[in-house]
Amino acid sequence: MTNHDKELLEKLRKLLTNPMPMRAILQKLGAPEPARSGLRKRIRDLTQDGSIVRLKGATYGLPNKMNLVTGAVQGHPDGFGWVIPDDVDEADVFLSPRAFGEAMSGDRVVARVEGRRSDGKREGRVIQILERAHHTIPGVFERSRSAGYVVPFDSRITHDILIEPGQHGDAASGQAVMVEITEYPSATRQPVGKIVKVIGDADDPAVEVAVIAAKLKLRTDFPHAVVHEAKSHRAPSPKDYAGRLDLRDKPIVTIDGETAKDFDDAVDVERIEGGGYRLGVHIADVSHYVREDSALDKEAFRRGTSVYFPGSVIPMLPFELSNDLCSLNPKVDRLTLSCIMTFSKNGDMLDAQIHESVIRSVERMTYTAVAGILKGDDKALLSRYSGLLANFRLMEELAEILRRRRLENGAIDFDLPEPQIMLDITGRPENIVLAERNVAHRLIEEFMLSANKAVAGTFLKRKYPAIYRVHDNPDPEKVKAFGEFAKAFGIHVKAGESLSSARMGAIIEEVRGKPEEKLITRILLRSMKQARYSDENIGHFGLAFVHYTHFTSPIRRYPDLIVHRLLKDLVNDKRRESHWKPILPEIAASTSKTERTAEEAEREAVKLRQTQYMADKIGEVYDGMISGVTSFGFFVEFIDPPVEGLVRVATLTDDYYIFDERGHALNGDRTRKRFRLGDMVKVKVESVSIERRRVDLSLVDGGARGRSTGGRGHAPGGRPPGGRSGGARNEKKRDSRRASAPARGKLKRKKR
Repeated sequence: MTNHDKELLEKLRKLLTNPMPMRAILQKLGAPEPARSGLRKRIRDLTQDGSIVRLKGATYGLPNKMNLVTGAVQGHPDGFGWVIPDDVDEADVFLSPRAFGEAMSGDRVVARVEGRRSDGKREGRVIQILERAHHTIPGVFERSRSAGYVVPFDSRITHDILIEPGQHGDAASGQAVMVEITEYPSATRQPVGKIVKVIGDADDPAVEVAVIAAKLKLRTDFPHAVVHEAKSHRAPSPKDYAGRLDLRDKPIVTIDGETAKDFDDAVDVERIEGGGYRLGVHIADVSHYVREDSALDKEAFRRGTSVYFPGSVIPMLPFELSNDLCSLNPKVDRLTLSCIMTFSKNGDMLDAQIHESVIRSVERMTYTAVAGILKGDDKALLSRYSGLLANFRLMEELAEILRRRRLENGAIDFDLPEPQIMLDITGRPENIVLAERNVAHRLIEEFMLSANKAVAGTFLKRKYPAIYRVHDNPDPEKVKAFGEFAKAFGIHVKAGESLSSARMGAIIEEVRGKPEEKLITRILLRSMKQARYSDENIGHFGLAFVHYTHFTSPIRRYPDLIVHRLLKDLVNDKRRESHWKPILPEIAASTSKTERTAEEAEREAVKLRQTQYMADKIGEVYDGMISGVTSFGFFVEFIDPPVEGLVRVATLTDDYYIFDERGHALNGDRTRKRFRLGDMVKVKVESVSIERRRVDLSLVDGGARGRSTGGRGHAPGGRPPGGRSGGARNEKKRDSRRASAPARGKLKRKKR
């Protein structure tokens, strides 16, 4: 929205004390006759984004004054759904299956709030569609005698799409296809479409990844102009080193996963006078190759981030750059942007300098090798890297000091392991284990955190526009709900207590090693908001940093590339405030959105592999922990393998079970039996749907072990865990998840 449109909207908010026709609005605005045509169009444009609403009778009003909500529909496979408001501070609106109207999951709509359910949550119905989310949809084609239909891969889209005779092209029954919607659903008819592309056999691993990408509208192929531009760049030569700090004589190393191919960061540490440390974090100078407004730059902005699947990646930049010219490969000259920090022996950052630089990495190290060196019991490893042994020990020493200081200052240390999917040579999952983080992962994490913090501080000190990585304080209502839940475990949260990050960290330490550790950690995570990008610095709650940004991964994150350009302005004393201020808010909003899409794609890819792994295990029995509770059942995460399935409430036939949302439990009405988050249960695999990414379970031996409730629960309602405000993204966790497959590429551990 332009500044002019914002000004107009503010005027309309004051003006529209009641719904008015367009003529009355124009008169009250005092618009002269020649200007009315353009103003009329601008007002109608505001109805497209839901800022104002056009009602029956051609009157216009403010949605919040008429019990109307604008937002996106989020469907559920069972037919109901929610409207997720544009205003993040508004509560979601529940939609019954009949309340969708002509809307499909993903559409931006206007919904009328028509009342509240017994649990107090808002309920309504869609009255207007502002924007369709889907013009094409991937799915499986099924042919019948007279016509056919496509079953969408996205289970939240509950309509099958009718394919009329002659509209199926060359598609064969059972193939994955892309269907173009020609008629959207109505109250009396399902959507209609035509097949525009055959993706391939639905069970082909390559096709499965393509389907996820298509469903979420990820860009998989680079345009010709982008590829041509990437291939036109050459390796750096001495003329490119002019004016750069020459660090090629330093013992700089990269430390990444075994199968990594894109190395965007390198480090070195040295002892300085007085017992302190000098830490160098050297980041690939991607901005040297990806120029502003170039074809490469525009494509990188559209993608926003690389997307990591088990065994593959959709890169933000072509491999000519990401795996070659911009990658800090060993024993070759590479252009970098270096953040060189000085620390006291106690870990206080005394100084930080940013330089355009050139480095030559002396070794390409792996986390496993560095951890083995520091452990010190592998003589062959110690002999091979004897020249770097002292350097790695100094790195470990500094990293431990920095970590200790960070935790003392209130940072939250969530450390829940993520599933690591092992693929066979055909691309199929052959095993799933929990990924482990060693001392080398933590070492690199601390150095990247320090560099990102130092760079953010540089922008503030120089009073220059920037993009920050921010993390809001937790939602007070969720904190209150956590406090009520935690009482059962002897954890006391005072009424109205805001729960600082230090307090959250203390709670985690209090339950460390106890049976309820995983449970309490999960609930705390769900009380937190998601980190995002912003041009305004509000600090980072989870890290307990007053300022923070993303600087260390420009190969795979567009905000980091922008941060590099901003830093170069300062390094070269070419301030461009008038250039950056208008565009940074849009960049921050867009890259936050593409990050969420990437996260959704990565989660779905992992879920796909998990259901494929379980497909031949029907009838097998597993021990597990209840990992989520909803009105329609509860999710169980197996102890081994780390896979999640669903026990539907319809299968619990010994009683009527009532959903207690605040208590994260299903309570038996008569038996007082309780199934609560964190309970251990024994379950059997009943069915597996790879298409729906679902593992259905049944209870074995009667249910949860030793749990009962003394009272009635609340009425059913609420969205499953993992919605908009549930399950905040701990940045370290997402990078661990990104590294969950040996063939996936580098370990993405720096995602704070």
